[in-house]
Amino acid sequence: MPSLPVLKGTLDLLVLRALNWTPMHGFEIVAWLERAAHGSLDVEDSALYQALYRLEDRGLLDAEWGVTGNNRKARYYTLTPAGRAHLRGETKRWVRYADTVTAILTAPREALASGDTA
Repeated sequence: MPSLPVLKGTLDLLVLRALNWTPMHGFEIVAWLERAAHGSLDVEDSALYQALYRLEDRGLLDAEWGVTGNNRKARYYTLTPAGRAHLRGETKRWVRYADTVTAILTAPREALASGDTA
């Protein structure tokens, strides 16, 4: 099955989630997202780096230079306290939204036709 493009507006949230436990550089973030999505998401490098810069500009991430396990220089990104708070709030909002859309898409026709949402 082909991988899915990341929906507009979700990459920032996915990046914050990836960085929730440990600092990572860009390649590690892509690898984490691929593992977490079981290869179902297509994350473009350019979109990832735009998201990282955007999140850093908003004060949700900090970045510092470090050395990878392959002895290469890379920027390592870390969640700030504001980033953690944003992740919590956006996760709740996203889960509520996804649950609502899923309920609509999977509801039997009779439930939607009659106005019964239970």
